[in-house]
Amino acid sequence: MQLVNAGQATRRAPVAVTGLGLVTPAGVGQAAAWEGLCAGTSTATADPGLDGLPVAFSCQVPDLDAPRLLGHRLSRRLDRFTTFALLAAREAVADAGLTPGDWDGPRIGIVMGVGTGSMQGWQAEFDRLAARVPDRVSPLALPRSVPNMAAAEIALDLGATGPNLVVSTACASGTSAIGLARELLLSGACDLVLAGGSESARLPMTAACFAQMRALSRRADAPHEASRPFDRDRDGFVLGEGAAVLVLERTADARARAARPTALVAGYGASCDAHHFTSPHPGGDGAARAIRSALLDAGLAPEDVDHVNAHGTSTPQGDLAEHNALHQVFHRPPPVTAVKGTIGHAIGGAGAIEAACTALTLRHQLIPPTANLHTQDPAIDLDVVAKSPRPTPMRAAISSSFGFGGQNAVLALTAAE
Repeated sequence: MQLVNAGQATRRAPVAVTGLGLVTPAGVGQAAAWEGLCAGTSTATADPGLDGLPVAFSCQVPDLDAPRLLGHRLSRRLDRFTTFALLAAREAVADAGLTPGDWDGPRIGIVMGVGTGSMQGWQAEFDRLAARVPDRVSPLALPRSVPNMAAAEIALDLGATGPNLVVSTACASGTSAIGLARELLLSGACDLVLAGGSESARLPMTAACFAQMRALSRRADAPHEASRPFDRDRDGFVLGEGAAVLVLERTADARARAARPTALVAGYGASCDAHHFTSPHPGGDGAARAIRSALLDAGLAPEDVDHVNAHGTSTPQGDLAEHNALHQVFHRPPPVTAVKGTIGHAIGGAGAIEAACTALTLRHQLIPPTANLHTQDPAIDLDVVAKSPRPTPMRAAISSSFGFGGQNAVLALTAAE
């Protein structure tokens, strides 16, 4: 069957990023996180919570005193991924100069990306079931762990009563959420959307599963050297955690309230490899389709793109497939960075953190370095920024995310006027 106008689209309006909130292993809060990302030093270290497992190190959010920040009662109810989401949302709203009590709640949407939710407290509950004492299972176990609570708890906290949902597209979830949020704005369904992603991947079951799949780096003698995107000696990714939330508005609405955008989300593209349940298409075909779709949506040509914030997980297959995708789209790919070298892989939170980083890159006209790139893989012909931040004039950049199931999601961002 031949579809009419298949593969064609018209440029649509960008939306403004008017607020950012970040919770990352490189720092908590936008300023601290940006400083940590620009330092380009890995945050991976031994993780006592993973003791006894084949891989017992991770990138961890530092010094997070949830009871002090959220109060004892609320912090007790929330799992770690929801805590991150709520803190990032509060910062994003404040950064946007908004007061929740003053907004029209039904016109405020929330879209969050979460890969799996959380198994943070489930081991104790399974132990109680095994001991045949089901009456001792916590009534909070389910509502604190299901994925939708990342969005629901933000709504409860801020009084946002519009569309409220969580997107789960594996490691592309945070990017997918931002793309869907843009659709809610352009369709007129919402006037403002808080969008992002959140996850804590440094949990025993998560670590055991990924280790069994041979996806994690085994560099236990030097965890800080383990996550090395595009490096010749990469051997897998490092578990991470964190969240990012972006406040998105139509550009006219942002202008009307004199908000100064950090950047604009100009385009979004998504695709599925339909190739393998965990491995990417080796040629990067699905990823390339998503990149082209994002550029088409934004009205950009490949030569208009000045920077790529790569998915760059540090896996042998994944990094090579991404290289191949970039060479399908670009005659000569622009400068690339991969922040997972610094903060590890936050799964559902990764794409949102990287989109926020891309927005800040455009604001500051500065590309953060890729940590641990000592000897670039000779099979990877990319200009990877390493060692130190690189000042670069930039008008447009893409932020790419790829996940299990062949999920691909790409955002095209442009500098704010």
